[in-house]
Amino acid sequence: MASMTIRNLPDDVKQDLRERAARNGRSLEDEARRALIALVRPEPVVERKGIFEMLYEASRPGFDLPIPSRSRARVPVFDDE
Repeated sequence: MASMTIRNLPDDVKQDLRERAARNGRSLEDEARRALIALVRPEPVVERKGIFEMLYEASRPGFDLPIPSRSRARVPVFDDE
């Protein structure tokens, strides 16, 4: 693996990175490495649909929901006391 030195990094940026590393339980070097990797190779965005978007798509023509078959209703029987 390669290594690099970053010169002229503002002190407040280094401090922010140090605090972020402490919050995440990592070393300063590991936190900087992860930040650079995330910047260069961002995670693919997973598109998630909301309930209203799904309902809208389901209401468009050509989208049919299966209709369950109907059966006769059972009439409850109560015992007379």
